[in-house]
Amino acid sequence: MPDTISHRVLIVEDNDFVRKQIARFLTDAGHTCVEASTADQGIEQMTPNIEIVIVDVRMEPMDGFAFIEAIRGRGFQQPVILVTGDQNPDILEKSSRFAVSTILMKPVQKDRLLAMVARAVQKRPA
Repeated sequence: MPDTISHRVLIVEDNDFVRKQIARFLTDAGHTCVEASTADQGIEQMTPNIEIVIVDVRMEPMDGFAFIEAIRGRGFQQPVILVTGDQNPDILEKSSRFAVSTILMKPVQKDRLLAMVARAVQKRPA
């Protein structure tokens, strides 16, 4: 069995450098990435074959939590990993309300990202 199973990941991040870095980390590990630079683009790109979503908390005009609410409202229950540079404790409380799998702090570290993706996919609802 291979070390990494390939998954289809949607990355919703308004910072081009951060989004492309996350995508590179994931594609180097064998995953397929779909990128969106706004929450609206992410909603448009969200399909049942997306297995996991990585979303930035701080985006304009729609932030990461509004994005999660929008996809949950459309029936998507895929695991979500939040990415943030914000140390605000409110993010933890809000994350539990939105059933977020985990929170990754910026700058995103490759090993931690890959471990969190693997863990989130294992826990996803059937």
